[in-house]
Amino acid sequence: MKLEDFQFELRQLPGAVAAWHGRVDAQQWRTACQQVRDKGGRLVALWGTDDHDRGEAFAVHAALVVQSGLLVTTMSLDGLSFPDISDIFPAANRMQRAIYDLFGVNAENAADRRKWLRHAAWPADVFPLRKDFVTHHLPGATGNGEADNYPFVRVGGEGVHEIPVGPVHAGTIEPGHFRFSIVGEGILRLEERLAYKHKGIEKRFEGMTLAEGVRLAGRVSGDSTVAYSWAYSMAVESMAEITPPPRALWLRALLLERERIANHLGDLGFLGNDAALAFGLAQFLRLKEDCLRTHQALFGHRYLMDVIVPGGIARDLEPAGMERLRREMAALEQTVSLLKSIYDEHAGLQDRFINCGRVSRELADRLGLTGVAARASGQAWDMRVEYPCVPYTELEVRMGSHRNGDVAARVAVRFEEVFESLRLSRLILDRLPLGACATKVPGVPAGRFGVGWIEGWRGEVLVALETGDDGRVARCHPHDPSWQNWPILERAVLGNIVPDFPLINKSFNLSYSGHDL
Repeated sequence: MKLEDFQFELRQLPGAVAAWHGRVDAQQWRTACQQVRDKGGRLVALWGTDDHDRGEAFAVHAALVVQSGLLVTTMSLDGLSFPDISDIFPAANRMQRAIYDLFGVNAENAADRRKWLRHAAWPADVFPLRKDFVTHHLPGATGNGEADNYPFVRVGGEGVHEIPVGPVHAGTIEPGHFRFSIVGEGILRLEERLAYKHKGIEKRFEGMTLAEGVRLAGRVSGDSTVAYSWAYSMAVESMAEITPPPRALWLRALLLERERIANHLGDLGFLGNDAALAFGLAQFLRLKEDCLRTHQALFGHRYLMDVIVPGGIARDLEPAGMERLRREMAALEQTVSLLKSIYDEHAGLQDRFINCGRVSRELADRLGLTGVAARASGQAWDMRVEYPCVPYTELEVRMGSHRNGDVAARVAVRFEEVFESLRLSRLILDRLPLGACATKVPGVPAGRFGVGWIEGWRGEVLVALETGDDGRVARCHPHDPSWQNWPILERAVLGNIVPDFPLINKSFNLSYSGHDL
């Protein structure tokens, strides 16, 4: 889809991302979405705003992938509804339901209008992202909230019964409810209920300074702090019309690849464990722990929080640290290569992995699967390749991909990405420019809009940012790829048996925290 094909005015947003913004009416809203879908484009994010403080009304926004980059469409509403687009992009379903829960604005004629974020403690007439919402009048957990009674879809028939799992799980995993309809051990249907981790992050952003906001952005989903911090900083830099120094951009990429490596190592260990190979868990978690300790030593935080800031980075890398990274990566590559051969040749492991939790290429395309899971289902999409920012413009990323879409494919892509991230990290260290690590961010006027868009380890992370009075945050919407991928887990388990669910679930490893804002 080319920009000139749209029948509304567009303006290009400054910054590292090729992004355009346009205002549309109700007809153009659906037409633009349909045009994008027909040309193979995707929905990245869908969110709402309350603009009454600016003398306007409610608005909805959609970020769409087009041939030229990212297209953000904004529609101001006359009332409390907007046209449904879940028939065009199925991934929009839960996002539209979340918009109602937060703003009281409905998607017209949507087939599914059940609540999504709202649990029993929320009164029916409370919408926390409206500007007139008073935070210190929140109801108590046992206060005057409405009864929950979430209308799960029931599956009937002889021999069918339900298994409810969660929302509280064993260990430290975050809460989420999974309701299985089964015959024997075979899964007929899975339905999810999330948002038990809802933290009010989007409301907390309001009124923060731009400098304060990056700290919160980095904590949206703790395993993706680099991706969120970079996307937030990119949005600020877009609004301020500045470019960080080259050294800062190259170091950001190094941190992003380090984050990718650490998370893939953890996942590969847990995937082995869920298939009864505890040896794999012990070895991969040992390697991940070494990476995290290196992060702490060189950058001050195991998960690299507060290193990326608007204008650059807050902590430089010294020559001794560069040599430590080189030594660690050499040893890591050798050990991961050995572990890969063990995984590939372990008959019991492969028996559990192959054809388990399969997502076809067609289903992945239809439902908007993204990130690692999409690349394992034949979706050749990686922002570092398709829309690279500096320094990826100079690194020629080799995209990891597979066609089978099963657990084995998602494991294979993770191994490929570990090796590629190690290669990229070496290139970054070899070519790292000299110079400053940050530039001053000037004051940003009210009414500015900016976006940041980064390929995190799980998939694409988007941050949309608007400024209000005194250049503070008026609205910040951080979007996690888990929004797109959680619904597909419900389809991936069909035809499998209940004991395979932990393995399939871990092969996606989706974020509760990044979803339950």
